[in-house]
Amino acid sequence: MKTQHHAHAHAPAHRRKAAIRGWTLAVAAMAGLAPALPAAAQTLAAKSRAPVTVNFVNADIEAVTRAFAAMIERAILVDPRVKGTITVYSEQPQSVRDAWQSYQSALRGLGFAVVDSGGLLKVVPESDAKLQTSTVSVGEVAVRGDQVITQIFSLRYENPNNLVAVLRPLISANNTINANPGNNALVITDYADNLQRIAKIIAALDVPSGTDVEIVTLQHAVAADLAPLVQKLSDGAGGAAVPGAPAGGGSATVVADTRSNSLIIRAGNAARLASLRATIARLDRPSTLIGPSGGMWVVHLKNADAARLASVVRAAFGAISSPGASAGGVGASAAVGMAVAVGIPGAGQPAGGAALSGAAQPSTGGFIQADPATNSLVITAPEPLYRQVRALIDQLDTRRAQVYIESMIVEVSGDNSADFGFQWQGLLGKAGDKLGLVAGTNFATSASPSIIDINTNAAKGSINLGSGLNLGLLQSINGVVSLGAIAQALQSVANTNIVSTPNLVTLDNEEAKIVVGQNVPFITGQFTSTGTATTSPFQTIERKDVGITLRIKPQIGEGGAIRMQLFQEQSSVLATTAAGTSNAGPSTAKRSIEGTVTVDDGQILVLGGLIEDNVSVSQSKVPLLGDIPWLGQLFRSESRERKRTNLMVFLRPIVMRDADSSARFSQDRYEQIRSQQQLLAPAANPLLPIDGAPLLPLLPPKKVSDPSLATPPATPADATTPAAPTR
Repeated sequence: MKTQHHAHAHAPAHRRKAAIRGWTLAVAAMAGLAPALPAAAQTLAAKSRAPVTVNFVNADIEAVTRAFAAMIERAILVDPRVKGTITVYSEQPQSVRDAWQSYQSALRGLGFAVVDSGGLLKVVPESDAKLQTSTVSVGEVAVRGDQVITQIFSLRYENPNNLVAVLRPLISANNTINANPGNNALVITDYADNLQRIAKIIAALDVPSGTDVEIVTLQHAVAADLAPLVQKLSDGAGGAAVPGAPAGGGSATVVADTRSNSLIIRAGNAARLASLRATIARLDRPSTLIGPSGGMWVVHLKNADAARLASVVRAAFGAISSPGASAGGVGASAAVGMAVAVGIPGAGQPAGGAALSGAAQPSTGGFIQADPATNSLVITAPEPLYRQVRALIDQLDTRRAQVYIESMIVEVSGDNSADFGFQWQGLLGKAGDKLGLVAGTNFATSASPSIIDINTNAAKGSINLGSGLNLGLLQSINGVVSLGAIAQALQSVANTNIVSTPNLVTLDNEEAKIVVGQNVPFITGQFTSTGTATTSPFQTIERKDVGITLRIKPQIGEGGAIRMQLFQEQSSVLATTAAGTSNAGPSTAKRSIEGTVTVDDGQILVLGGLIEDNVSVSQSKVPLLGDIPWLGQLFRSESRERKRTNLMVFLRPIVMRDADSSARFSQDRYEQIRSQQQLLAPAANPLLPIDGAPLLPLLPPKKVSDPSLATPPATPADATTPAAPTR
């Protein structure tokens, strides 16, 4: 264990222990592993500063651990699962610190580790070291050697989840690494020496992802025109990119600020930033289309309608201009152009419900011309005016959100009716009498005919006692069997539950209309011309839509509130026509709602409805006789009916602000209809060879450029799809 280990092998035990004790205290004090020593020990340490040479070959782990515990003057507990032999030796003399590190390395090679648990050193299996260590440090790794500790690294720039994938292969299999996105930190449990290496890797990776934001003010070009071109050149500068990997040299961002005619740029490194500045400087040159009277520019619109936008811009700049204005103004020509209302409904453009036609002719007049064929604007103006116009166009040429509107018409109605009556007919007299007496009651209800009608039909060979329970008494008159008395009882219940959901999608602040129903003819006039030989009837008919009609114009406000002007109508053709109108065509039932409401995105609002409860009682009886208690039932018939109608109309709008939300919502409805088609497909039958059914094709997988969008988010509660019907 020390230089004179073999020489003292046969010395007395008490002398050998004292020598080892004094020597280990001295070297421990030199290595800084033991607490402050008493004066006598310090004197002994000063006398014994010689390095040690350890020589344990295939020695028992527990015995070697006790020797090193005496060396460093700290208790070391050996876990019962730690068994076997260990080899720790050095050819040259070394310090106690180096010998202690050699011992830890030897334990690590055997699958064991040293941990500090509450000030007590323990030798445990490596798999349990991460659970028993109590050494936790933040910032710089202060511990050295092969001791298992827990280190917390606080990150400044990098996402901890990104570093987990990088550092996981560098950490021992039995140890752990975890990310805490809440405070942007990494928690790693591993050997101290390995944590020092990991700390250097983290320091090298935890750097800003890009340069600071820089603003480049343009002198000649327009920021809105130059930004897409510079962005495209920057994205393609790195050459062919590896799928899923970032572009070489770091990504760059270019944003146009139309207010100051500047470009806001940011790059992944200083070299890319300098390249962007050089590219912008080469492109920021005077236009070759500028002449003595100004320049000509073509602006291709992305979302807005060219004809409408041209009239809006002409009107906006014409309102602030006057004849004889300066070169920077619009001048008289713009005032003339302002009067041309191109694209405004009612001013030469077809209405929204008109049939589609070819591209409109280019608008004329003013300093802005619209080309509907290419949806572009041609601007003829001095450069200062063009910049003002272009800034206004960029603010107006934005993608408008869409609104999905689901209107739910729920009608729950019930019809209960009950009928009870007693009818009888009798002939009083004897055979051979000249005179006889006929008496009886005769009541007819909606469910049962009268007793006279029953006997009349029975004589013709047809018997119909009506609906419900019938109890009759037969009698024979002159050999003819007829019905003498009949008691009838009937109770019926009819319930109706109807849900209609007309849906439509429209742009923000654009009116939309949907009609689901029939086109029914109504007679509006008749004329008949009678001549000498022929008759010429003439009749005029007007067709009207009967069914469900929804017309709505939404306007998206701040915070997701939607203001809607709406008209909803539900009409149907009645089975029977009103009295005296048989020649006027069919009769219709109509329910309509019209108004303006405000509702939050995805919320349900009740628009209105009808709650009706109608009870009707009808009674037919013989006067006086029908009022007799109990016995009066033989002289009367009674019918009762109760109708309940609950009709409610609900509205639920859902805002779709971008293409992804529109695609997800449309795909959800697409799959819903497709699943219902699959459920309604007929089962295979060998006797019926036709077993196919129309089925929508499968949608292709959506291609996304951003990996974070590969998995679409869950459908919000406001867009929940109704469950498909089961069979």
